[in-house]
Amino acid sequence: MLTRLGRNLISSPQMALRPILTIPDPLLRKPAKAIERVDADLHRLMDDMLATMYDAPGIGLAGPQIGISRRLIVMDPSKDDEAKTPLVMVNPEILDRSEELRMHEEGCLSIPDVTAEIERPAKTRVAYIDREGEPQEAELEGIWSTLVQHEIDHLNGILFIDYLSRLKRDMVVRKFTKQKRAEAL
Repeated sequence: MLTRLGRNLISSPQMALRPILTIPDPLLRKPAKAIERVDADLHRLMDDMLATMYDAPGIGLAGPQIGISRRLIVMDPSKDDEAKTPLVMVNPEILDRSEELRMHEEGCLSIPDVTAEIERPAKTRVAYIDREGEPQEAELEGIWSTLVQHEIDHLNGILFIDYLSRLKRDMVVRKFTKQKRAEAL
């Protein structure tokens, strides 16, 4: 069960779609820096990230994925026909994880068209700062637990392919490196 779900997306004409970085961009492997304050600029970034995530379409996005090496994530696993339930977390930190595990077919906007079954803790307790700058804690389970762990991994320079065997991970990285080289020509 999700507790303390974030506020709804506030739509504004200033929202902008941001380009999403893909591997092997080195920024995706760099740990992100903490955010010092929640202000109007950060609110614009939050809205841009939500708009970018929904447009992609995806269910989560972290600052480093759009070239912003700051500890900010946005998430919303709602399906197309469901009401939007966006959750924004500033400086999220995992406090506890359950011993119970769950498998989920994960994908990533920074690694398009690649998915893999990843096993992660089924429940996660997280501390974060909300959109209003207030400290919060949430107990997340199911897809929300998987999602918050995936996005916090991004803030730490970890990608879901790091949970695969070295052979599988290397094959994915080589494929994207080859594509980048071909695009540069």
